[in-house]
Amino acid sequence: MKKLFRSTSDSKLTGLCGGLGQWLGIDSNIVRMLVVIAGFFSFGSVILIYLIASLFIPKAPYNDFRFVDHY
Repeated sequence: MKKLFRSTSDSKLTGLCGGLGQWLGIDSNIVRMLVVIAGFFSFGSVILIYLIASLFIPKAPYNDFRFVDHY
């Protein structure tokens, strides 16, 4: 089972659309277009949901391989 995270590598504003794209297995640009179109037709309520979701969905864990000792 995949867990939903905000993307750290595919991020324009908060990384939520990038994370949704990875979670759904589709291109994040499609998710971004859908959010913009839905935000326009919902008179901004989708944008409010986007901002609230960005506060509650955690960022993806960052693995820094520079500090790992390789023997």
